[in-house]
Amino acid sequence: MRRRQFASALAVSPIGLSFPATAQAWPTKLIRVIVPFAPGGSGDITSRLVGAQIEKATGQSVVVETKPGANGIIGTEAVKNAAPDGYTILLCTTSTNSANVAMFKTLPYDPEKDFTVCGVFGSSGAYLLVRPDAPYKTLPEFVAHAKANPGKIFYGHFNASSQVPGALLQRMAGIEMTAVPYKAIGNCFNDIMGGQIQAMFVDTTAGASHVNQGQLRPLGVTRPKRWDKRPDVPAIAEFYPGFELTGFLGMALPAATPRPICERLNTLINAAILSPEVKDRLESFGFTPQAMTLDECAAFSRAEREKWRRYVEIAGIEKQ
Repeated sequence: MRRRQFASALAVSPIGLSFPATAQAWPTKLIRVIVPFAPGGSGDITSRLVGAQIEKATGQSVVVETKPGANGIIGTEAVKNAAPDGYTILLCTTSTNSANVAMFKTLPYDPEKDFTVCGVFGSSGAYLLVRPDAPYKTLPEFVAHAKANPGKIFYGHFNASSQVPGALLQRMAGIEMTAVPYKAIGNCFNDIMGGQIQAMFVDTTAGASHVNQGQLRPLGVTRPKRWDKRPDVPAIAEFYPGFELTGFLGMALPAATPRPICERLNTLINAAILSPEVKDRLESFGFTPQAMTLDECAAFSRAEREKWRRYVEIAGIEKQ
């Protein structure tokens, strides 16, 4: 009897109503978006675009913070351990949500159990970039040079989605390159333009300005087919059938966050990515924005993990 009375009292008490009330009012203060990689990358760029729209819709400030390290693990773990109240959002990526599961023996987080993906900005491919004055002007010439100079082409990588394509190209083209890990995308860009490394894979978002300004030349793109925005750049799959690597960006909350808050964020993200100003920018970066429900986001995330598990396996990358 006492238990029933306590449960009844809890149901109508302010404590018992705290989560629903909070969910209904959210957001009422500043929101932080944690990007688990260094400034200047696609996650940094797109999270600011989407964050600005969320700020406009809610009237609450949205601050983007970069917390790089360990292939995105440090920033992701920080959000996992944050209060599940909707005020700390993870900019989730192919590396943090999909590839890391296949590339590391142990992770301090489980992307499915520890997070709720609340929105997906879209999927895009990556460029294979070289300097404009490089002796190889096409992908076949690049491969021929690599075969004639085994191990002498150095390619930089700074996350899973820049490392796996290089390993996969070596496997499928039968070449040997030397991988050079970087902590930040900016350092990788500096070194390829300075001649310390000869190649890098980078998503079309982060690579756009360097390509458009003629600072780097794309030899191919990892999309299944040529991108209509750059039809002059061949798909690598034209030369090596099956070479199709696409990645995604989105936003996620700690799994314990109340469902109504997740649903509210989902609505805000969908509205942001379909707004004309953001949609046009995302499409110019190679994304195809598409609104998804929370359940569709979950199914998409599971499919991406399986896809990148296969990519890593085919590339022959051993778990660290």
